[in-house]
Amino acid sequence: MSVSVIIPCYNARRWIGEAIESCLAQTQPPDEIIVVDDGSNDGSGEVVTAFGDKVRYVRQANAGGCSARNAGFALSTGTFVQFLDADDFLLPTKLQHHCSVLETTGAAAVYGDWRHQFHEPDGRVWLEEPKVSGRPADVLEALIGGWWVSPAALMFRRKIVEAIGGWDEGLPAAQDRDFFQRVAMATDEIVYAPGCEAIYRRYGAVTVSTGNAKRYALSHLQVSEKAETLLTEAERLTPAYKNALAQSYFLLSRNIASFDESRARSVERHARDLDPDFRPSAGAIYLACYRLLGFIGAERVARLKRMLVGARFSPGHVAPDS
Repeated sequence: MSVSVIIPCYNARRWIGEAIESCLAQTQPPDEIIVVDDGSNDGSGEVVTAFGDKVRYVRQANAGGCSARNAGFALSTGTFVQFLDADDFLLPTKLQHHCSVLETTGAAAVYGDWRHQFHEPDGRVWLEEPKVSGRPADVLEALIGGWWVSPAALMFRRKIVEAIGGWDEGLPAAQDRDFFQRVAMATDEIVYAPGCEAIYRRYGAVTVSTGNAKRYALSHLQVSEKAETLLTEAERLTPAYKNALAQSYFLLSRNIASFDESRARSVERHARDLDPDFRPSAGAIYLACYRLLGFIGAERVARLKRMLVGARFSPGHVAPDS
C-alpha cells in the first residue's frame, strides 16, 4: 500500500527542513511527500526545493492551512495519507507502524501517542513526557467532549478523507478537531496504535493575545455547533453525545466570558438546556461560587483569582481549580 505525506507550509523556513527529513528517514519511506507552500515570504520554498525530486513542491496564494492540505490531497495518490504540519516531525517508525495497522485491520484511521517539544525564549529545547492518547470507549463522544490527538499522530485511509470532503477551509482555528470529529462521525473503524511516534512543537509558555483567545474559543464553538447540527440531522444526538457537547460548551463558555459575558451566558445556558442532568467539570471552589453566584459571578471570581496569583494559561484551557 502506498502512503502520501502532505505538508502545508506558511513561513516555516526554520522548521520545514526537519519535517521533511523526518519523513525521508522513515523505516518505511513515503511514496511521495507533497509540500504546499501557502504563500510564504520567508524563503521556505528555497529550503523545500533544495531536496530536489525527493519532494513535490507546490506554491499557492495564501489561503490558509486547510486550503493547502486540500490542495496537497488533490495532488496525492497514496492509499494512506499522513498530514504533517510544517513545524512538527515524525519519529522513524511512524509510517511503517501505522501503515501496518491500517493494512492489518482494514480500519479507516489510526492514531497513536505523541509528545510536546518545547522551545523556550532562552533557547532551551526539551521534550515533555509522551501524551498517551488511550482508547476511549467511543472516539466520537471523546472528541465532542474535548479530547484531542495531535494531527501528526494520525494516519487516514484515502477513502475516508474523500468521504468527509476534506478539511473545512472556513474555520480559522480548530480545524484538526473538526476534521477528526467528522471522520469519527463517518466511521467507527478507528483504531489506537500505542506508541509515541510524533512530535508536536510548542514555543515555551506562550502568552496568547485576547484576539487569539477569541479566535480559538469562537472557532471551537463553531465546531461544537457543527457537530450538534450534524448529529441532530442524522438522528444520532444520544444522551451521551448531549452530555459530551454540554461539557464542551461549558468549557468554551468559560473562555468566552473573558471577552463577551453575554455570549458566554448564552452558551452556558445552552449547555444546561441540551442536557438537564449536566454537571460542570470544575474545581470545588469554582463549583461553590457557581452555585451561590451563578455562572457569570463564578467567572468573575475565577478571573480575579487568576489575576491575584498571576496565573497564565492558554486559550481553551481554563485552570481546573479556577
